[in-house]
Amino acid sequence: MTDAIARHAALDKRLVRAARGIRLLGLASWPASVQHGFLANWRQGRATLPQVAYPKLDFAEARAELQAVADAADPGHPLGAYLRDSAASWDRAARLLENLGTAQAGAEAIALFGRPDDPLPGDGPTTREAAHHFIQIASELDHELFSPAEQVPVSATALALQLQGDLDEFFGGRVVQVELDPDLIAKAAAGATRIRLRAGAAFRDYDRRQLFHHEALVHSLTALNGRNQQVLPSLALASPRVTATQEGLATFAEQITGSIDIGRMKRISLRTEAVAMALDGADFLQVFGYFLGAGQGEEESFASAQRVFRGVPLSGGCAFTKDTVYLRGLLGVHTFFRGALQRDRLHLCRWLLAGKMTLDDVARFEPLFADGTLVPPRWLPPWIERAGGLAGLLAFSLFANRIRMDRIGDGAAR
Repeated sequence: MTDAIARHAALDKRLVRAARGIRLLGLASWPASVQHGFLANWRQGRATLPQVAYPKLDFAEARAELQAVADAADPGHPLGAYLRDSAASWDRAARLLENLGTAQAGAEAIALFGRPDDPLPGDGPTTREAAHHFIQIASELDHELFSPAEQVPVSATALALQLQGDLDEFFGGRVVQVELDPDLIAKAAAGATRIRLRAGAAFRDYDRRQLFHHEALVHSLTALNGRNQQVLPSLALASPRVTATQEGLATFAEQITGSIDIGRMKRISLRTEAVAMALDGADFLQVFGYFLGAGQGEEESFASAQRVFRGVPLSGGCAFTKDTVYLRGLLGVHTFFRGALQRDRLHLCRWLLAGKMTLDDVARFEPLFADGTLVPPRWLPPWIERAGGLAGLLAFSLFANRIRMDRIGDGAAR
């Protein structure tokens, strides 16, 4: 290990310690009691904005240490550039948490995650325009297209048992534990060694595959692989700056394994539109009503609206914009994989799973993987291990995108 690498490895350990208490989603999310109270009033015709009490947080000491790490890192070294970017991201997350419940938290969220009107990769349409595309297609589809098996609800208890079996088989033992959580508003949440499901929630056939490929074989798997990095253990952490790549990679995994349906694409797109509505002035009640009008149930509509208003005022004009990264991240990862195929660098796609990193990180880390400073992923999802199949799908995608649909008549569909 060279002196430069040893010095940056020591700085990374300091970064991990400084970021330990900056739990952005955990501290900004609402307790389940808020949902219960709101829905009880809603069902009685007494709709009022939820009452959310946020903790008063002070991360001044942690932010000072993050700044010290950034100042000591060499911006000309791949590890130093990574540490400076990561320290800035954690500092921004800390500032958001220190301003929970205020408009400043919304401004910090935009700085971290972007806006719905940000352009997609390649200066294409905006994320909001892409969301409109998927919403329109999903709304036009006849629900009779879905098979009866896809519409049968599965209990959280049954799904937990099924998913646990899938994970134990993949990892060769009990590496990731599936638990039921009655206090969870979201239907699922993943960490390195634990996946929580909301107790009492109803799931569908697609949910099992989606949770396996999205939550377990991307979010949990990259955290576990990151823990194997002796030089850069922060690759096990979900830094806010990696969110777009992580969610894009996880959604890409759903797509390439056939685990995503048009209903899932619609839900992701509805959240993007809801963020845009909130930024345009819609309050929590209006956004909740938007999800109801789109066909979601009361509990799911509340959970979706809560995602939009985490940590920000509920009266409109602000939003927690994390949900805008899903479509942008998916298209970014898809474009990255296609580019890697074109340049004969599919190894970068595998290294992307060696920890939680951005697309830019894996490119600048290439020499560090090559010389053994960073280690390749211990676990890989099956779809990326089968490089031939992945290359075949990407090659078809590259060619198919050259076809101009606006120049093809109706006969092409026959």
